[in-house]
Amino acid sequence: MTITQSGLLTTRRLILKGVATVTLVGFGGIAFGPAPGFAAANDKYPEDAFRQKGGDDAIKSLYGKTAEPSDKVKLDAPEIAENGAVVPISVSADLPGVTSISILVSENPNALAASYKIPAGTVASVANRLKMAQTSNVIAIVEAGGKLYSATKEVKVTVGGCGG
Repeated sequence: MTITQSGLLTTRRLILKGVATVTLVGFGGIAFGPAPGFAAANDKYPEDAFRQKGGDDAIKSLYGKTAEPSDKVKLDAPEIAENGAVVPISVSADLPGVTSISILVSENPNALAASYKIPAGTVASVANRLKMAQTSNVIAIVEAGGKLYSATKEVKVTVGGCGG
């Protein structure tokens, strides 16, 4: 028996259809959708907090309380940012039950630069590249166990990033 080119093509298509069908049937018990913690119905975008001009006002709007400094919050930022348009910032926390991490730049036109919800069971660590208008304090806020903890570091900007 000889398989022609078109017969080989037909056989290949049938095999691929069969594999695709078996694969889809195998995924039948898996629920697809957003990851838990990222699309909860009661989580609203904190629009008001992102509009605040001052750091304290943004923290109050976002969390409704103030933070206490903690050495368990690690804020990694350069001492001097040569280009304020791209300043690498990372925040991690050695605290149990971290539920959110926020980053503020006190001298930016809007202080709140980023806010993350941390799903249960994940590592409390985030990184971002921020724009900084000028030399400013960068503030990391970590919510854990219903309390707020913070770390602050001054970053000197030599070339402006927010319109400078």
